[in-house]
Amino acid sequence: MLFVEARFLFFFLAVFGVHWALRSPTLRKAWLLGASYTFYAAWDWRFLGLILVSTLVDFGVGRALRTEQRPAARRAWLVASCAVNLGMLGFFKYFNFFIGSASALLSTLGLHPGDHTLQILLPVGISFYTFQTLSYTIDVYRRDLEPVGSLLDFALFVGFFPQLVAGPIVRAGHFLPQLAKPRTWDTVAFRSCCTLFLVGFIKKACLADGVAPMVDQVFADPGRYDLLGLWTGVLLYSVQLYGDFSGYSDMAIATAGLLGYHLRLNFDFPYFARSITDFWNRWHISLASWLRDYVYVSLGGGRGPRWAAVRNLMITMGLVGLWHGAAWNFVAFGLFHGLLLVGHREWAARVREGSPVRRLFRFLGTPLTFYAVALSMVLFRAEDGERMRVLFEGLLLGQAQGSRGVDPWWLVLWAVCVLAHFTAWKRPFGRPDERLPGWAYAAGLGFAAALAVAFMPAGYRPFIYFQF
Repeated sequence: MLFVEARFLFFFLAVFGVHWALRSPTLRKAWLLGASYTFYAAWDWRFLGLILVSTLVDFGVGRALRTEQRPAARRAWLVASCAVNLGMLGFFKYFNFFIGSASALLSTLGLHPGDHTLQILLPVGISFYTFQTLSYTIDVYRRDLEPVGSLLDFALFVGFFPQLVAGPIVRAGHFLPQLAKPRTWDTVAFRSCCTLFLVGFIKKACLADGVAPMVDQVFADPGRYDLLGLWTGVLLYSVQLYGDFSGYSDMAIATAGLLGYHLRLNFDFPYFARSITDFWNRWHISLASWLRDYVYVSLGGGRGPRWAAVRNLMITMGLVGLWHGAAWNFVAFGLFHGLLLVGHREWAARVREGSPVRRLFRFLGTPLTFYAVALSMVLFRAEDGERMRVLFEGLLLGQAQGSRGVDPWWLVLWAVCVLAHFTAWKRPFGRPDERLPGWAYAAGLGFAAALAVAFMPAGYRPFIYFQF
């Protein structure tokens, strides 16, 4: 059930209506939990068992950590939680990847192992809710969070449907306190949520899905295209990936807001970042901050000798890549960004503030950062090494193998997207939707929604981050 499908609209209207009609906070939460499980079961009901296992295990671990004071026993409970959650994630997402990689390595050494891979389906959203439940047990173990006493509250935290299948990754310390207080309608920013949902819908259904056919053509056979064609494909992929994922995040935040719950921002205009460090403070914020707080800091962060800080950063960014997919190109994507982050950190430490070089970089920082991110898109999207080579030769060396061009209107579309994105970032006109009379806002929202539906391409494309 996609957010851009008509059936989701009917599903949400039913959930929304009953939720606010109920007076009892407990009944509301029970209703939302049932709706969330129904939403997830629409993908594959068999994987509901995994969510239930994570829920029961981590709720039990939290209860055990409430009274356990012995350090060794507390570590044992934390290890048990990590083993269950990461074990399920590792099996369903990475088993075939590691087995296939080991078999390939043995083959290069002259050995001929058999095929030990399995036909494993990837449960949608497993990377997201696994990190959510782990945030709870780690925070309780660190004594940064009091264990929750209600299984209903904890189950709803794990399974809350707006962000269940593609984020944002919700922290227990942010969401569980909201469940402890009754939701009231007067706290709902109705107009803002409706506007945000429509913006997310347009990003996904119109922009991301609209440019996808062109992107698919270029990345499927980059050797056929000239330099302009290669750049067009990569630039439009930047539109597709951002529109797809930030569009989902917008719609998730909006639907949660309409139900009275607040989810944190997941994208903050990352393509206008002035450095690669700034980019990761703006892109997929919930994942970047999760790995920073629970992996990078746990490894030692930036403390100690310089080589240790570099090691910790590279391990963290390697996990960023591996989280995105069970393939070496994703690992390369993460390590590439790790090298960029290390390079920027070393550069910033050596170039004094206020120097001419600093001022120049402040002016060129955004285009240089976007260029580096565009290069990483090749690692993220290209399906094999040969396609990567062709794309990198074009983007880095200006050498394209083919002669096929593309319609210049695709570049015009990209420029229009940049202009619209910049306008949304700077907001020169403020928030006119909040100043309109009720009837004018409703008419404008309806007209914009109808226009968006009219420009939707035929058929639905799954959200890209569903595979993660």
